[in-house]
Parts: sequence; C-alpha cells; structure tokens
Amino acid sequence: MTQWAFPSTYVARTHTVLSSSAFIVALIIGLLYHYKKIVKNAVAQYPDEWWPSVSATIGDWYPERNLFQFLIALTSGPRLGLVFVQYLLHSNSKISVFIFISGLIRTLCCGGWVYVTSSDDHEVHDFFMISYMVCNIPWMLGCVVLAPAQTRRRRLTVASGFFLSLIPLIYYYIQHQVHRIPGAYTRYSFFEWSLIVFDVLFDSIAEDELRSANLQIFVGKNLIAAQASVNEKSETGATKTIVESAAVLKNPTKITTVDELVSKENANFSSRFSFMRQIASWKPAISFVSSVYLSYIFWSIFTSLIPTLFYFSVWELGISGHELALLSVLSPFFLSMAPVQSWAKSRDGATTLRALSLLGLAAFVLDKPVHRLAVVFFASATAMMAEAVNWAVADAEYSREIVTGLGFLLSSLSKHANHSNNPVWPFVNSNSGGYNKTGIILAALAIYEHHSREPLALSTQLTPKKATDPSDSATSSHWLSAAIPLGSLIFTLHSLLSDPGTLIAWSWTGYLNSQPQGPLPHLHGSLTIIAQSIGLLLAFALISRSSIDVLAHPFWFAYGSVATAVLYSSRNWYGYIGGLNLAIFVTSIIPVVLKRASTAAGSEGKHTGRVYFTAMLVYCLLGLASIWTVAYAFVPGGVYLRERTDLVLILQMACLSLAFEWPGLKSRASQRKTAVSPAFLSCTPVTLACFSVASLLVTMYRTPTGFPQPFKPGPRIFNAGIWTVHFGMDNEGRDSQRLVRDVVRDMELDVLGLLETDLHRIVFGNRDLTRVLVEEIGYYVDVGPGAASHTWGAVLLSKFPIVNSTHHLLPSPHGELAPAIEAVLDVFGTYVTVVVAHNGQEEDPLDRELQSTELARIMAASYPRPVLFLGYVVTKPHAQRPAPYEILVQDGRVHDIDQDDLDRWCEYIFYRGMYRTSYARISRGKVTDTELQIGQFALPPHGSSVVDESKEARYLRSYKEDLPEDHWFPMSYYEPGRHNHFYHVFGTPLYYKIPKDPQIQSL
Repeated sequence: MTQWAFPSTYVARTHTVLSSSAFIVALIIGLLYHYKKIVKNAVAQYPDEWWPSVSATIGDWYPERNLFQFLIALTSGPRLGLVFVQYLLHSNSKISVFIFISGLIRTLCCGGWVYVTSSDDHEVHDFFMISYMVCNIPWMLGCVVLAPAQTRRRRLTVASGFFLSLIPLIYYYIQHQVHRIPGAYTRYSFFEWSLIVFDVLFDSIAEDELRSANLQIFVGKNLIAAQASVNEKSETGATKTIVESAAVLKNPTKITTVDELVSKENANFSSRFSFMRQIASWKPAISFVSSVYLSYIFWSIFTSLIPTLFYFSVWELGISGHELALLSVLSPFFLSMAPVQSWAKSRDGATTLRALSLLGLAAFVLDKPVHRLAVVFFASATAMMAEAVNWAVADAEYSREIVTGLGFLLSSLSKHANHSNNPVWPFVNSNSGGYNKTGIILAALAIYEHHSREPLALSTQLTPKKATDPSDSATSSHWLSAAIPLGSLIFTLHSLLSDPGTLIAWSWTGYLNSQPQGPLPHLHGSLTIIAQSIGLLLAFALISRSSIDVLAHPFWFAYGSVATAVLYSSRNWYGYIGGLNLAIFVTSIIPVVLKRASTAAGSEGKHTGRVYFTAMLVYCLLGLASIWTVAYAFVPGGVYLRERTDLVLILQMACLSLAFEWPGLKSRASQRKTAVSPAFLSCTPVTLACFSVASLLVTMYRTPTGFPQPFKPGPRIFNAGIWTVHFGMDNEGRDSQRLVRDVVRDMELDVLGLLETDLHRIVFGNRDLTRVLVEEIGYYVDVGPGAASHTWGAVLLSKFPIVNSTHHLLPSPHGELAPAIEAVLDVFGTYVTVVVAHNGQEEDPLDRELQSTELARIMAASYPRPVLFLGYVVTKPHAQRPAPYEILVQDGRVHDIDQDDLDRWCEYIFYRGMYRTSYARISRGKVTDTELQIGQFALPPHGSSVVDESKEARYLRSYKEDLPEDHWFPMSYYEPGRHNHFYHVFGTPLYYKIPKDPQIQSL
C-alpha cells in the first residue's frame, strides 16, 4: 500500500476554510432569501432590527440551515484532527492533556448548539452554547501558554478580543431581553458575529505553529503517523537529522523566550510610543496610580466573592453547595505548573489575567444571582492568580507591598464614601449605588498602562532575584511559616478592616442620657481609615530608612496582641480605640508579611504555587471558622465554634506570629537594603494624606445637617414598622438599601425596626444597612448587638431622640442567639419604650419560650410607660403557652395591633398606652422574603396615659374618610402599588377611631 504524506498545516487550513465557509454561506443565503424573517425577533422587526443574529441565520430557515449543518459536518473531521495534532505538538507539557480534553468537549458542544437550534429546544441550545464558551476559556488560555513566541502575541490578541466581546454582548442582550429595547438585538448580533470571527481566527493561528514545527502526517501501510524532521546540533557541534514515527519532536531551532520577547519589546518601546516622551516626567506617578487602582480592583473582586455565593446559603438556611465557589481563591495552585507560572509572570500573561478578572466587574449586568456567581468565581480565580504572581516577584523597594495596602485602603475608602458598598461590586448597579461602568473603564486604562510601561519599570517587575541571593537559600525552606501568616493577614484585613464601620459595630452598645456611648459609623468611620493610613505610613517610613525589620520584632507583635484583646473585651470608645490600634498594627505589617511570602517563594518561583495556595487555604479556614461562630446551627460541627470569636482571634494572631523574629529561633536573613525610587518616595505619603483627607471630607459631606425630625411634627401621631430585610440582599441578590429607603420614605415611618441586619461579616460584605436611611432621610440609629455578639442583628431607627438603649442577648440554649434592643424614645415629650427583637426559629421551642419570657419581662418592667414592640416572633396568633404569643401579650401586658388578623406567622406589632389608628401589611416586593408591617399610633396628651384599653375602646373600626388625612397611609400603594409594593392581605390599610371621650390619667 502506498504511503501518503502531507503537512499537518493542511488540517488547520481545511478547518479554517470549512468553518468560515459554513457561516459565510449561511449568512449570504439568509440575507438573500429571508432577510426580514431572520432580523425579526420577539421585540421588534425591520427596520428597527436590521442585522440577523447567528442563531437566526444558521438555525431557522431552509436552505441556509441545511447547508450550514452540512459544511459543519465536514468541518468536524479537521476540527478533531486539529485538536489531536496540537496535542502531539505539545505533548511534553504537563497541561497538554487538560487542553486536549477541553478541545474535545468544546468540539462536541459545538455539535450540540449547531444541530439543536434555539427553535428546536431553546434550553438545550443555550446549554451547549454556554458550555462551549466555558470550554473556550481553558482551550484559549492553554493554547496561549503553549504557543511559541512568534504566535503567542497573535493568539493573545485574538483571545482577548473574544473575551472582551462578551461584555457588550451581555449588555445588549439584557437591553433586548429585559428592557425590550428595539434595535438592541442588532447591536447584540454584531458582537455575536465577532465571537465567531475571533473563534475561527484563533484556531487558524495553529497553521503557523504547525508550519514552524514542520509536522508531517503519514497515512498508509496500516500506519497513520505524525512525523517531524528537524535539524539539531549534537553536543559535538555536528548536525544530524532525527526522524521518529508516530512522535512529535520539538524544533530545537532557537525559539525566542518570553523574557527575550520582553527585551525586544522594551528595545522598541520608545520608538513605538514616542508620544509618551512628552509626559515622561509624569510617567512614574501615572504608573503608581495605575498600580494602586489595579490593587483596588483586585480587592474589590476578592471581597465580592463570598457575599455573592452566600446569598444562596441565606436562602437555603444551610449549606446549598454554592459554597464550593470559595475554592476559586485557591487558584494559585496552578502556579505550581512551570508553564502556567512562566506565562503568568510574563507581560502578556499578567495582562491577560487582569483583563479576564474584569469579568467580575462586568457581572453586574447579569440579573440572575447564579449567573453572577459563575462569572465572579472565574474572575476571582484569575484575579487571585495575577495578584499572587505580582506578590511573588522580588522587589527590594517593597513598592508592591505598599501598593497592595494602598489598594486595600482605597477599597475601604470607597465603601465609606458610598454608603458602605464598594461601587464596583457585581451585586450593586446604578440603582443600588454602583459605578460599575466607570470602574471598568478606569480598570481597562490601568491595565493598558501596566502593559505598556517603560522598560525600566517592566524589567523591575519581571526580573527575579539572582539564585545566589543569600536570602533565598535562607528562607525558601520556610515557605510554610511564610504562607500561614499571609493567609491570616488577608483574613484579618478582610474581616475587620474592609469597611470603616466594622470596628465600630464591634464596640457599639447604644445610648445613655440621649448620647451615643461610642462612635457612630457615618460620623467616625474616617478615623478607621486614618488609623490604617498611619500604619502604612509607619511601614513606609521604616522602609525608606531600611529599618523595616523593626516591624518584625516581637514587641510589635505584643502591641498588636494587646490591641486585639482590648477590641474583644472592651466596648464603646475603649473598644474602638483598641480597634484603631489594631488597624495600625495590621496595615503596618503588610509589607513584612508579603515580603516573607515572596522570599519564601524562591528566586525562580519554585515554591510560588505552594506558598500562595497554602496562604489562601488558611484564609478559607479562618473565614469558615468566623462564619461558624454565628451560623453554627446550619453547618456540621458548628457547635464547637458557637459564639467563640475569641478562639478565632487567638488563631488569627497565632498564625500572624510566624511572621515575626522570635529569640531562640533560627533567624531569617535580612532583606537587601537598596535605595527607594524617587517616585515611590514621593507618591506614597501624598497618597496616604489624600486618603485621610478624603475620608474626612466624605464624613462632612455625608453627615446629615440638623437633627432628625418626625414626618408629622404637628399632631401627636407617628408611624412605626417592622421589616426583616434578609441581610440587605434583595431577591435578585443585590444591595437593597435604596429599595428599603424608598418604601420607608413613602410610608413616612418615624420608628422602624429592621431585622437580619448584622452585615459586618465577610459573608455579607462588611456592610452597614443603615447608612442610606441615616444619611438621606435622617434618623437616630441604634445598630443593636454587633458582630462580636454572634446574632443575626437588629436595628432601631427613630426620628425621635433615643434617650437610653440596652442591648439584650436573649436566652438561646439550643439554637441561634437572638438579639433585642430595648430603647426609650422621647416622642413629642413622652417617653415610649420600644423593643425590637428577633426570636429563634421554630426548630427550637425551648429557645422561643425562654426568649419570649424575657421579652415579656422587659415590656412589663416599664409599665405604665407606653410600649411599642416590633419583632420577629415565630408563632401563630392566639397560640397558647408555651408558644410565644400568649406569653408576650399576657405577661408583657401589651395588646396585639389587630388580634383579628389570623394570617400571620413571624412579624408582630404589640403596643400599650397609646391609641392605634391605622394598621397595614405591605407586600415584600423584591426587597426580601418578608412583608413590611406598619402601624400608626396616637399618644394621649402630654403628661397623661390611657386608662381604658378594653377591646371595645381599641376596636372602633373606621373608614379612612372618617379620619383626618394625617392618619391616612399613602394612596399610591393600593394595588398595583409602587416599587413592586402594595397593600396586601386586606387590600387596604385598616383604620380605627379614637374614643370620643378617652379615659386618661396623669402620669
């Protein structure tokens, strides 16, 4: 049998021709025969829509659909062959098998969305299409990593175009699908076709790679083989030819390495970017600002992951499986693979990783929480890899370490300025305080600047320490002792300092004699930022004097330990001052801990993967431990960490201690002392000063002018409400502060109890649900028991001065710890006791009984003072003991707002010593899974109390028209209502008359 041989480039060229022809032929025939039909969609038709989508072109009409499928069938052979020959070409790489499998799955998924069109089965078509896109990620990234230098840049450019096209693609799809804007689908179609073009172009580049490898395919004599004939110089200098059947040998001809490519790029930098010479004096400062902003983007993506995934845990009230997304931060594991690490350290690799991480910012356009989680999962993985490589690169100036701290500080400042929400988080948008588009544009500019830096700056980034550096040999063996404190540092920064209000919430206890006993977030949060700035400035000052090792002294660790102990054991200003000192300590050791880790990674990056993987594993374990201190009822083994934040703090500090130089232990080699660059020397203190001043200006700008005033200051009436707001996440997984604000303002609520509000945990983003209400409407606020008290949180907002308040941790021997706020309000000169409480779950009847008994005692103790109870009580109306209802009403000496309302389960309003004039239940809308209950109350004349509280006196039902308009709730909330809220259950508010001759007595 004759043996046939042909170049493997024919496989790639055939694939390119057939795949291109399939789409081109289908498009031309579709435009000729069915133009108006294929541009028509469910929203609009021609002329509003004038360009067809890919799916409509290839899947809806004869004959284009059939011709397309015929050509794609012919393409399948070359496509599979291309995957196979590329595997042979790179079979000596550790990741070649992974790429090969990705290519096979990608090819099969292509057949899925081609032969099952959207008109056949929309869900199946979308499944294969999405799977195809997902498989493109490892396929394209892997091909970029393994590509030779002469084609790597082309592959990177095409791959970047492919992934960046997804951003406008998703945006216009939402404009079409959700907002139903005519013409949006045409714009969507352009980017859909661009994906096809980029996809085909990417695979076509393989032809050049196969040509340079001289890969031959032989068929015949029962042999199908690939053969490479190359010239190789032997050790003696002679030239020989190597021919091996069914094998692929590397072309030993010298291939330009990534470092050499960078050197060549650096040599041509000035000529290609000559216009930048005009701003040469600004370049170092611009690079500094760009680096700080990129660090900010990393921290923004990093801190958004857990709130995005924990949305599902909250809804399930248990482990939902989405928690596995946390594993994305373990992505530095892949840096253990030499090709991946080499690529990630290169200019192109670093740029690609950072660019891909921007998908985490772009995820804000996705409406479904599960879709956002999938994108944020991928973005977090790429961002963590990029930052780990950035941290691992040797830098004698400590500039990367300081920049990391500045980026974190900028993240905290942005939350302080934006009502405790990071403005680029994917679960906020323009309706919830997001500036996502601005953030993405600035990030893209920063990435471009980072990619195109001057030769000196770039070489500093990419040049590792020499292998002869004594610090490497002294510390590389201690990679574990360097990784553990890094993980603890990242967790400490995230859990305590990522929002300026977290330390305040830890120390807050309430009001005494009409004055707050401790700091308030909207007034004193800037002090936290200033303390962090002091810590970084201290580290910078020691770096500039080559004395950074002072911060590794055990005395400095003792200072941090004392600050931690004061924060945990003290409250109010003493506890907060302890927290400020802890902030100084933690931010000051950022350079020390990061430097230990980078040195331990080794001069050649030998331990990079294990160091940063271990660090993030420590971070994950500490994060889970902190969650279990309050979520113990919903996780296996949680009982062992129930309410043991002290153990978590001790473990944090124990891990951090490994970064310090302890007497008697083998001393680590000192870092090299080199001069600090002028740009770093001048930019760092200026930036810290700007952050500090900006935090003070934000406080001044956000602080409400004047004192809170009731909505109706004339008559002695006020509106009150109770709402379980589900940790500030609406039903779509976005921040709900502004949704709550709109309803509260419309209902003119003077007193408001909010439950499930303790958001100062990493799982909820370390946020403050009260900031928008306090700063935009004006309230006195008591945030209730804080994060150190291990409850789900309760908040009291009042238009009236809070005279005194006491926080209670209700008896909870079995289930979750229940919070309560007992406050005395000065309501039009009359003291009214308000109780806001969250009872336990129905799984723990003893807890509910004990908690209800304590709440009844609190309300009865203030008799005969007027009382208002706003709470979450798991009981049915009129339920007998030991159920909570009878205990609270009888023992607490209070009345149900409407005992005839039998359709309640968890939210209740009780009162005493006042007249109830209105009662309404408002649908939850999309804010939460619980309705808002509101009531209106009228106080007796000043200095007197109600005597006749009989049922007859309390239930003088009325029509609203028989009452003054002051007593009416908004008419606009009758169904269909506003903001997706309306009066439900009764379909209207219920109204009650005040007795004509009320019986009152002097107090």
